Formats: sequence, structure tokens, C-alpha cells
Amino acid sequence: MAAVRTSRGTGGRTSDGADRDDGPFRAVGRALRSPFGALGRLIRRVTHAHGAGESGLGKLIELHAVNGAGDVLITVALASTVFFSVPTDEARGRVALYLAITMAPFALLAPVIGPLIDRVPYGRRAAMATAMGARAVLALVLTGAVVGGGIQLYPAALAVLVCSRTYGVVRSAVVPRLLPRKFSLVKANSRVTLGGLVATGAAAPVGALLHQIGPRWPLYAACAVFVAGTVLSLSLPKKVDSAKGEEAALLAADPEHLHGPHRRDPGDRPRLALRTVGTSVTHGLAVNASQRVLSGFLLFFLAFLLREHPLSGQSVAVSMGIVGVSAGTGNALGTAVGAWVRARAPERIIVTVVALVVVAGALAAAFFGAAMVAVLAGVAGFAQALSKLSLDAMIQRDVPELVRTSAFARSETTLQLAWVVGGAIGISLPLVGPLGMAVAAAIVGVGWATTVRGLLHSATASGRRTLA
Repeated sequence: MAAVRTSRGTGGRTSDGADRDDGPFRAVGRALRSPFGALGRLIRRVTHAHGAGESGLGKLIELHAVNGAGDVLITVALASTVFFSVPTDEARGRVALYLAITMAPFALLAPVIGPLIDRVPYGRRAAMATAMGARAVLALVLTGAVVGGGIQLYPAALAVLVCSRTYGVVRSAVVPRLLPRKFSLVKANSRVTLGGLVATGAAAPVGALLHQIGPRWPLYAACAVFVAGTVLSLSLPKKVDSAKGEEAALLAADPEHLHGPHRRDPGDRPRLALRTVGTSVTHGLAVNASQRVLSGFLLFFLAFLLREHPLSGQSVAVSMGIVGVSAGTGNALGTAVGAWVRARAPERIIVTVVALVVVAGALAAAFFGAAMVAVLAGVAGFAQALSKLSLDAMIQRDVPELVRTSAFARSETTLQLAWVVGGAIGISLPLVGPLGMAVAAAIVGVGWATTVRGLLHSATASGRRTLA
């Protein structure tokens, strides 16, 4: 007997004309898979363009997008739960206590994270996978806390922040290892950052819809996202863990040793001269740190301030949404502008945009209100993104390739510590709007005033070297 075979294009009918039972189901399956498959192919084309697929940068862009989506899902889950349901003074006390308990070890260990990555570089993929996997577990822990109000809510939520910042430190060390040919670090970091911002914007409404089903559902989704991130971390190219051709960087301002030659000790044994990152990078890092302090400060201060005193005529949720959207829009715009200008004259860019933040903070303090708070959040987000890309450009320009990966890891560790400091200030400050905005202006003002002269001097010296 001849075998019965299915002919393609017959609408699910066999060769003898009989209807197949699974024809309609397969058709429905294809219809459902088609949009997602097309979207996946589009995302892959975008993230892997211009050699990013071959170098492995495309996978890092996708991983960073997963990271941003998972973080925002957890944020949505916590935004309207018991996290802010207790009286403000009690909530501030709890957050301050758990910030100290959870963040203090991270703050104390942060100075050794950079050197640890230098000495044990072969664990970068494992470190990123661990940060993802830990957040998957923490998301499940939070599912019980958001409903029952368990005491584990606060340490678990703040542990998520620690994991997120730890991932950020390692990711900064990974980017230089995955640069495609003729790609600058600024362009690569711009793509990675934009990928995270797009994913964050897409995941936020999804999280809001899931929250309508139940407060636990955004956390279930976050768990699934971070599990995918764990797998994706381990799938990064093996060269991420390679330390070939790398040395440790020293964050010190000694330009004479910036490009020092190989030296020999009295025993005539070759050793690499101790390299520093130079004055331009240290000044750029200092002013970027002041902006990270501002970021942590605004997050915690405005979270409690807007809970007690929402923006005029708005609910607490809408008030926080306005500030969040303003900051996110500013950050995205700063990233886009940074990729466009390619961080030409990075010192002058930093000086200019940080000055705008100081002015915006002063105006918000003098004319405190919904509009000025939103403006400050937007300008701060714009300046932080553009300043960080400018710092990346200075590291690529002034730091030898042998120590560049180490310099990225250590600089990012410093910025994460600055964020912790800003959060502590935001929790401890009285909930007075104009006072908080004045403190915000002062934080960035001090960073700007102490570095502007050095940055402009470095910009002039760099211009002279270019002309020479």
C-alpha cells in the first residue's frame, strides 16, 4: 500500500483528499508565531548590525535589554504595594535600616570589585549570570511579600538593586572586549544603553497590565525574564572571559605615566610600567560621580516627597510617573545625542551639560512645582547619559588598551558607590521640596566647580596634541 503523504500548499489535506485533523491547529499556530518571529528577526537585525553580531556585541545589547525589562517589571510590582503603604516616617526608617544592612556590605566591598575583576577576569560571564539568576530568585521571594507584607520585602527589594548595580559594573568591563571593527566605545555603549531604554519602555506598560491581573504577576514575568538573562549571559562569547593583553588600571592623576614605556628593574627583568588613567579621566569620573549621587538622591527623596506631597492636582502614581517619564526621556535623548556627536570635545560637553543641571536645580528650588521638578529630572537624565558617554570617550582616548577594561570596571564601581551615597542623603533629608531641590543643585554644583578648570585644561591640552 502506498504511503499517504501530505502535500504542501494543500491547506492541510492529505494526498487522497482527506482532511487532516491538525490542519486548522497548525494554521492557527503559524498565525500566532508569525508576528513574534518577525519581531524577533527584526530585533536580531538591529542588534547585530554593522558587525555587532560577529563580535558578540549584539548578544550583549540583547542581554542589557533583558536586564532593563526585568528591573522595570520589579519596579512596577513594588510601586503600588506595601512598600509605600505604611506611614512615611516608618517607611523611611525601614528603608534607611535595610539600605544600611543591604547596601553597606556592597559599599564596603565595592572598592575591591574592580581589582577582583582584574585578578579573576575569567568569571565575567558567570558574574553576570549570577546577578541575573539571583534576581530571578528574589522576584519569587517578593511575590509573597507584596501580598502579605512580609519583612523580607525590604531586604529583597534592595538586594535586587545591589544585583542590578553589580551587573552594571561587570557589563562595563565586558563592552571593550566585544567591540566590532571600526567601532568606538562611545558608539558601542550608546547601542547597549539604547537597547536597555527601549526594553524598559516596552516592559513598563506590560508590567502595568500584568499588575491589573494581580500584584504578583509582574514578579512572575520578571522571574522568567531574568532566567532568560541567565542563559543569555552564559551564551556570550568566550573572549568576554579572556584577560589576554590586559593589565590593571590605577585611578590616579599622574599624566606623566599615562603612556609610560616598559621599564626594567635592577635585575633586568621586564615589567610593565604602572599606568594611570590621567587627569582628564579622573576629573570626568569625579563630575560623573556627582551626577550619580544626584540620581540616587532624587530617586529616594522624590519617592517619599511625592507620596506625602503629590505634584499639584495629581495623584501619587501620576506624580511619580511624570518624574519617571521625564528622567527616562532625558536619558534616552542624551544617549541619542551622544551617539550623534560621537563625544567630540568630551570635556567641554561634560562642563556644559552639568552646568545645565546646576541651573535646573537652582530654578527648581526657587520655583518649586510640578513643571520644574519634571524639568530637573529630564535635564539630569540627559546630562547623566551624555556625560557618561563623554567619559567613555575620554577613557578610550587617554587610557592604554592594556588597562582599558580595568579602567571601565573601576570607574563603574565608583559610580555605583556614588549612587548609594545619594540614596542615603535622599532618605535622611526632611521632606521639603525647595530644600531638596537646593541640595540637588548643590550636589552637582560642587562636582562641577571642583572639576571644571581641570576638564577645560585637559580639553586644551588634548587639542594641542591633536594639532601636533
